[in-house]
Amino acid sequence: MSEWVNLKASDGHELQGYVARPDGEPVGAIVVIQEIFGVNPSIQGVADFYAQHGFLAIAPAIFDRFERGLQLGYGPEDMKKAFGLYGQLNPDTQLLDIAAAFAFAKSATEKGVGVVGFCYGGLLAWLSATRGEDLKMKPDCVVGYYAGGIGKVAQEEPVCPVLLHFGEADDHIGPDQTGAVKTAHPEVEICFYQGAGHAFANPARPSYVESAAKVADDRSLEFFRANIA
Repeated sequence: MSEWVNLKASDGHELQGYVARPDGEPVGAIVVIQEIFGVNPSIQGVADFYAQHGFLAIAPAIFDRFERGLQLGYGPEDMKKAFGLYGQLNPDTQLLDIAAAFAFAKSATEKGVGVVGFCYGGLLAWLSATRGEDLKMKPDCVVGYYAGGIGKVAQEEPVCPVLLHFGEADDHIGPDQTGAVKTAHPEVEICFYQGAGHAFANPARPSYVESAAKVADDRSLEFFRANIA
């Protein structure tokens, strides 16, 4: 079952969140953080995937600060709009929205809560593990898919287990970024996928690599089960 709910960030901003619920009692909860295309069908599909495996999942609409209900695709015009909005994003502001979704998940399940994010959302997932406590948000674990810009904040200390996925052929995220995380945090589990580029786990994008996506998704699911369920 899925629905849209209203959330309120600590600065008073009101936003929506897409909630996918499992058939039975949730084994835990997961906050799903979007790419730069809104809570579109791809992100809703991620939430639905985790609900099918027993988790309550919520995806906060972080673009509601600019345009309520925005869901972009991957064609030229939508790409242009997405990158225009990307330039206006501030991770510390978006973390307020993530924290609002986290609080909803915590109150809805009273069980463990994890975070998963994709691209820019992957960066926010990492930051939820390193900065979240200041916002009353302490995830039980975090998963990041191709977290762009993570090298710049690699020195920050996560407060929970972290799993990161990167395509070996990602032309957006170089070995300098992944290497910075490796050096600063040898305890963080980092998985690389041969022949996979950026956004390899999104079936709606041309860069989708089904085999790599399946392995990454299976690893993420087991990681959440081990740390939450």
